[in-house]
Amino acid sequence: MKKWTIGVDLGGTEIKFGLFDDKLQKSWSIPTNTQEQGKYIVEDIAASIKKCCDESGITKDMLKGVGIGVPGPVLKGNVVRQCVNLGWGQINIGDELSKKLGEHFGCDGEELLICAGNDANVAALGEMWLGGGQGCTSIVMVTLGTGVGGGIVVDGKILNGIGGCAGEIGHIICVDDADLVGRCSCGHKGCLEQIASATGIVNYSKLYLEHASEVSVLRDIWKQKGDITSKDVLDAAKAGDMAAVQITDKVFMYLGKALAGICNIVNPECVLIGGGVSAAGEYLRAKVENYFKGYAFPGTEDTPIRLATIGNQAGIAGAAYMVISKNE
Repeated sequence: MKKWTIGVDLGGTEIKFGLFDDKLQKSWSIPTNTQEQGKYIVEDIAASIKKCCDESGITKDMLKGVGIGVPGPVLKGNVVRQCVNLGWGQINIGDELSKKLGEHFGCDGEELLICAGNDANVAALGEMWLGGGQGCTSIVMVTLGTGVGGGIVVDGKILNGIGGCAGEIGHIICVDDADLVGRCSCGHKGCLEQIASATGIVNYSKLYLEHASEVSVLRDIWKQKGDITSKDVLDAAKAGDMAAVQITDKVFMYLGKALAGICNIVNPECVLIGGGVSAAGEYLRAKVENYFKGYAFPGTEDTPIRLATIGNQAGIAGAAYMVISKNE
């Protein structure tokens, strides 16, 4: 009986794996070998999957399939358009992975179901299945890390877009020039990522402190360490430092505004906030929700704003769920 599914979360430095039935049973990881434009990555994934199956007594006929989240846009037919940090140009990850798995399992690789998706979209699917979005079928998820990622799930399926670019929440243009430092990594100016990411929070904090006069613990940290972090800023705000409160309120305002705009279009059952910055917890969630309600269209203002709950497991869970949902 086909009982098992494997989820793969392909990152630039690490490849995470999960073995699932109706929940996660085993997880592991291997380093990502990006040498020679990432030519060894697919083989490494296939070999690691076969090793896990051998150790767990799982045959090919017991596998529902393999899902994989990749750091780049994914088109129909499992075609990855580009993954710059892997060295990949366009590649059909479904064909390539099924071929390698077929070699390892000694079968026709086309017998194995392969599903691929953008990593941020896949993480949203994972949170819907096993995380903060359980019980929902339509969610919006934003991840606040070094950058700002996002994913949208509608009726249990990833909203992918014709070019695989749907859900790029971090690149919504919503930030005033006066609150910006430089340009976004995408080349544009005014992206949410420029103020709501960990990097953006630091950049805006320094800009604010250069023009403000109030005493702040952030100045002391900056002087002592030579830098500040987004955690420093959020911790100071939670402790009542007035400069940090002003800084984070501006960040939360833009985030609430962007999420309200998305919900005005998608009208999901809930919004999830994840990523390293979300470690600020209820302080962040409640502030964002307050601004969200002020910008949301009547009828969407009561959309629950929640924290994501399964962290680094969201990617492998969503990857597995792509396969599981195809079999249902």
